Amino acid sequence: MKFSERQGIIKAKDALQIESMDDGLRNGLWNAVALFYFNHSGDYIHSSGYKILFNNLWHNFFKLPLDTMDNWAGTTKLEIRRWFFDWTWYEVYDFIEYLTKIESPTQPENFIEFCNKVLERDRSGYRFINGIIAPITSELEVKEIDNAINNSLNANLTGVKTHLENALRMLSDKESPDYRNSIKESISAVESISKILSSDSKHSLGSALDKIKGKIKLHPALEKGFKQIYGYTSDTDGIRHALMEESTCDFEDAKYMIVSCSAFINYLTVKADKSGLLK
Repeated sequence: MKFSERQGIIKAKDALQIESMDDGLRNGLWNAVALFYFNHSGDYIHSSGYKILFNNLWHNFFKLPLDTMDNWAGTTKLEIRRWFFDWTWYEVYDFIEYLTKIESPTQPENFIEFCNKVLERDRSGYRFINGIIAPITSELEVKEIDNAINNSLNANLTGVKTHLENALRMLSDKESPDYRNSIKESISAVESISKILSSDSKHSLGSALDKIKGKIKLHPALEKGFKQIYGYTSDTDGIRHALMEESTCDFEDAKYMIVSCSAFINYLTVKADKSGLLK
């Protein structure tokens, strides 16, 4: 485990790549381009089934004179590779999305499926959706998570901070993500702050919320919503089984839970501070 991981120094923006692209993600996307397109182009572009693709790239995407493209495929692909690894994160996404729109022998569906696996593996905030690269994570969601961790630290809510950091770490682990337990850690963070505010460590989340709603102005809809979410992770049967089974619990479930719980924690922290419960 890295020093930063041992010390709990982890940022949601780093864990969920939104305005960045680390080496693993960039390498994975280049491998997709190579495997599905460039490795099948042959030695000479003008006698290849991929001639239309390269001409289209040169003319419409790169906007370069066609007579500057080397007919030897190896040279041309090396040049594109050099650009690929120099591009900004969003230029890479522009390129791989554009590839899927060009006529070629490659089936774009297979390329898109491979890319989405890379994007999920490396915690990109984007996916191919209906042939378009679209965000699945926003900057606002990332800020909610980081704010909840920072607010917990500033308010001496050690247990809350620990649960959120564990949830984020389990969600962002590229080698072995644990979505099921990330969800549990997220809701445990809400349970932890609720117990602190209710002044009773034996309370469940439901009973803790019942007690603290008399101390702070807790919106009934939020109270009801989180009691129902808590049921997903605490019930011994019914809907809990469907959500918490490892085979059906994925990145989107865990991401939704940590964002929602972080937002609720931020809400409770502000309300409790105004009511003097954190002094």
